[in-house]
Parts: sequence; C-alpha cells; structure tokens
Amino acid sequence: MIINQANLRNLFIGYRAAFQNAFGGVQPDFDQFVMTVPSTNSVEQYGWLGNSTAFREWIGDRVIQNLALHDYSIKNKTFENTVGVPRETIEDDSYGLFTPLMGQLGQDAASHPATLVYALLASGFASACYDGQYFFDTDHPVTTVTGGETSVSNFQGGTGTPWFLLDSTRIMKPVILQKRRDYSFIALDGEKDENVAMRKEFIYGVDARLNAGYGLWQLAYASKEDLDADSFNAAYAAMQGMKGDKGKVLGVRPKLLVVPPSLRSQALEVVKAERNAAGATNINRDVVDVLVTPWLA
Repeated sequence: MIINQANLRNLFIGYRAAFQNAFGGVQPDFDQFVMTVPSTNSVEQYGWLGNSTAFREWIGDRVIQNLALHDYSIKNKTFENTVGVPRETIEDDSYGLFTPLMGQLGQDAASHPATLVYALLASGFASACYDGQYFFDTDHPVTTVTGGETSVSNFQGGTGTPWFLLDSTRIMKPVILQKRRDYSFIALDGEKDENVAMRKEFIYGVDARLNAGYGLWQLAYASKEDLDADSFNAAYAAMQGMKGDKGKVLGVRPKLLVVPPSLRSQALEVVKAERNAAGATNINRDVVDVLVTPWLA
C-alpha cells in the first residue's frame, strides 16, 4: 500500500469497523444487577444512597421525611488499551493480519466493565460502601422504630468460596457503573506523528473514563458457606426479611444467584434440579436464575 492520507484514512475506517463490530457483539452478563449512571464530573457524589421513605395515609399536612446524607462518591478513572502496527506491514499490504487484533480490542473494551464490576463483588468483604461498613458485613447500622440503632447483616459467614444472591428487580441495583466517557477507537497514523516518524509504527488504541462503585447493600447477600439447600434457604429468607430504617419492610426479592465456575454444579443442583439429593421434589427449582461467570474465577 502506498502510504498517503487517503489510504491511511481507509485503513483506519476498516480497523474501526472491526473494533465496533466486535464491541457490539458482546452482551455483558452483569446488566441485570448493575445500574449504569452517566457522569459529567471527575467525581460523582451519591450521598442519597441508603435513603428510604414510606407511604402513609395523608391526614393533615404532608410529613416531610428528613433524609440522611452519606459521604459516598465514585471517582472516574481513565483506562486504555493500545497496539502498534509496523509501517512496513502496511507498505507490504499485510495490514489485514491486524484486523482480528482490532476486533479483539473491541471485545476487550466491551468486556472491560465486567472486570470492574466483579472485582467489586469479590472485594466487598473488605471494601466500604455508603454507610462506612464493608459492603458485605454483619453490622450495617439501621435505625429502629424507637429511634435507636441496630445491626443488619448481608453476610452469612463461612470461609469457603464466596457466592452471591442478588435482587435484580429494582431500579436501584447493588452495583453502580459510572460512565464519564465511553470507549472510543483512535489512531496516531499521521506521517508527522512522532511514533511514525521516529519509530515507523502506526498506533491504534481505545480509551474510556469510567468506574464502578457500590449501590445498595440491602440488595446483595454474600456467603462463604457451602452452597447447599440449607445455606441457600437461609440466605434467601434473610434477604426477604430485610428491613430498613424504622422497621420499614423493604420487599427484597432475590432473583439471581451469582457464582464462580467452581460452584457451577452446586448452584445448578440447588436451584435447577427437579429433585434434591434425597429424591424429593426440589422446592427451590427456578426460584432464582443462575449466573456462572468466569470473572469470579
């Protein structure tokens, strides 16, 4: 190929198409429990997280519910992935060899948020959420009916491989994916660009600004106990019995069991098998969906 502006433009269009086609072909597996929020600043404040209100019969004037503010924010980070194509490769018409690599860039970009989301779940036993407690903890502070304080748990305990039970039915979600600038494909392919002039290398890359953070801990429950019918039933009951400030019933509906590949067979046995190990009807069959994800491996 003759190295000129028109040919380089066509090459960029082809590479970008490979990127976009691959990017659009990835369906994230976390969408059902992640709330995607557009961002317009370097840091977004989520002081309203954890606020809950309750309907009452309207007698007399409206009762204005004073909502507590929390100091919780998510700071955007910039991520990039870049590859170089030697000038000689383009001159020798071998640039098509790099088209699959541009497609792989697209797949990697579409999958990148998953690495952020699942890293949050995995680190939730030692990372704080909006109330200052670890996201998965035994003593989240909740106000009682009388104005005192009590502790509520969303961690079953144990020391084994963690698994997660999530309510994916709400507008609010257990995890927030904050996007400041979406993934974009760029090129440094001008003949006067330093990388071309000094190193005979055309550069193609992807970058984005985003981050992930914790949403409502009330919509997530974690366990490191063995994944069996007893531990699942206990976790399910604990979530459905969850109450918020002043004894408000939250109406939590567990709908998704998230496990790493090592717990796939246990998860399917607990909530998908027709019969349990004793041969009796499995009362938990299809009570929740199962998501087995390699990002928790």
